[in-house]
Amino acid sequence: MADKSQKFSDNVSGPYYVDETCSGCQVCISSAPDNFKMDDDEEYAFVYKQPESDDEKEACEEALDGCPEEAIGNDG
Repeated sequence: MADKSQKFSDNVSGPYYVDETCSGCQVCISSAPDNFKMDDDEEYAFVYKQPESDDEKEACEEALDGCPEEAIGNDG
């Protein structure tokens, strides 16, 4: 389970975030490319845009469920 006390500072403010356990596998980017992207060094993913529609929320939940490291959190 993701720990919001360990979330990357790159995450935009809002309920979804990625924490420091991210392995950079890019599963979240495949599931929700409108909301997740890799850092400049491609070492980890982060939330660059919070979901604004039901489709985006569904994609973010798919990313959360599919994350092998359980590095995605939702405080919403």
